[in-house]
Amino acid sequence: MTEQKPLITLDDVAYVASLAHLSFSPEESADCADKLGAILSYMQELQGIDTEGVPPTTHVLPLTNVFRADAVGETLPREAALSNAPDQQDGCFKVPKIL
Repeated sequence: MTEQKPLITLDDVAYVASLAHLSFSPEESADCADKLGAILSYMQELQGIDTEGVPPTTHVLPLTNVFRADAVGETLPREAALSNAPDQQDGCFKVPKIL
């Protein structure tokens, strides 16, 4: 039985770490290579699954709009809306000028 080449080498980890401006100890690099290799191995397994006839999806569950209908309803009288305003002028909120 021949030894299988690892999917991610320590050189690959060092290259990606340099792109991300990260530095790893030798133990961390080896651990990262093992974990990334396991992820890629799983992705290769998924490539073998027959998805013929399965429609592509963007979400697992169907999405529905949760907003209420936009309908005119009862409104707050102007006087009630302005009753707690710190300052008002001509029936409108008056705010400080910002330059």
